[in-house]
Amino acid sequence: MKTLFPKLLFAISLVASMPLLAQDNPLRVGMSGSYFPFTFVEQDELKGFEVDVMNALGKEMGRDIQYETANFSGLFGMLQSGRIDTVANQITITEERKKAYVFSDPYVYDGAQVVTKKGNTDVQSVEDLKGKTVAVNLGSNFEDLLQQLPYADQITIKTYESNLERDTALGRVDAFVMDRVSASQIIKEKPLPLELAGPTFSQIRNAYPFHDNEAGRALRDEVNEAMATLHENGTLRSISEKWFGTDITQP
Repeated sequence: MKTLFPKLLFAISLVASMPLLAQDNPLRVGMSGSYFPFTFVEQDELKGFEVDVMNALGKEMGRDIQYETANFSGLFGMLQSGRIDTVANQITITEERKKAYVFSDPYVYDGAQVVTKKGNTDVQSVEDLKGKTVAVNLGSNFEDLLQQLPYADQITIKTYESNLERDTALGRVDAFVMDRVSASQIIKEKPLPLELAGPTFSQIRNAYPFHDNEAGRALRDEVNEAMATLHENGTLRSISEKWFGTDITQP
């Protein structure tokens, strides 16, 4: 009894401290809460594919997830200032962003998609955007993708914090560009007369950005290890199929 009692106390102490350790070492995650179906608010609850994936990662890592919401255009400022540890809002890996941050392994594979008002015969592909006004989300990678087109100087780009799909449906802009998965879900879920215009015109890989320092790289590696486990056990595939009916987590 004398040898078992201290061991029993130690075991009880260790179990009791586990939730406290998770609470003392949370992963602070920024997202907009306004990019359906990846991150959105419904009845005051933050929901979406991004939330489910991050919660699964937190469980695998033994960390609480602490969410911070802000306009998409302000998320990188929050990351830069140290208010958050990473951003979970379909952040595309670009050469420019790689100069400032280190990225996790990709967890979403997608493509840039043109969307128009239903019945718009003037825009049926990305080539038809010449001479048109095109909406993109402020701070997103899609403005850069449009600027890289050989006829970019013939496109008027309008940036939005939100409601770009509404203005496209009302004819206030000729089209908007976002990732194909989100565009398809908006058309499916929202009562707006919209349609996809042609195939995707750029392949994109989305991942989590971290500070390019020792702590940021260590956190990136921790997330990658947990993500590999979630790939192997089918959790990521299951979450993707729940939201999209297909697996967007594999190339």
